Amino acid sequence: MPDLTHFDARGNAVMVDVSQKAKTERRAVATGQIRMCCECYQAVRQGSAQKGDVLGVARVAGIMAAKRTDSLIPLCHPVQITQASIDFDFLDQACSIAVTCAVNTSGVTGVEMEALTGVSIALLTIYDMCKAMDKGMEMGRILLVEKSGGKSGTYHCKRI
Repeated sequence: MPDLTHFDARGNAVMVDVSQKAKTERRAVATGQIRMCCECYQAVRQGSAQKGDVLGVARVAGIMAAKRTDSLIPLCHPVQITQASIDFDFLDQACSIAVTCAVNTSGVTGVEMEALTGVSIALLTIYDMCKAMDKGMEMGRILLVEKSGGKSGTYHCKRI
């Protein structure tokens, strides 16, 4: 198990010093899903939800959240994001929507937290816009799919 770098020798939380790290191209992709009742799923898929363009709003919310991750997660560094996207896949059999967030930067620290935050907020936005139709929606399977760049190199999730 690698050392936990967010703690000093006395066990106090610290922001990691990245001043000596090399600037590299970095990318992270995360995904998550939201499952809902079939009526709600069809309304979102057809764009007929009462509150409007659910996925359009969720896309913007996810991108905005990725850009503001350092304001939400206490020990995250501010990252100059060079690209962020949110995409959706419809999983008809499960009445679920898969959300994918991809984030790129050229810097000294990775963007895994930004991708995971983008996915999480996009899912929460879908829930918020659809809760009148289905309060029992389930969000889950939020995970880092891949990352590249930096000292630790490339990672591809084997759990998918």
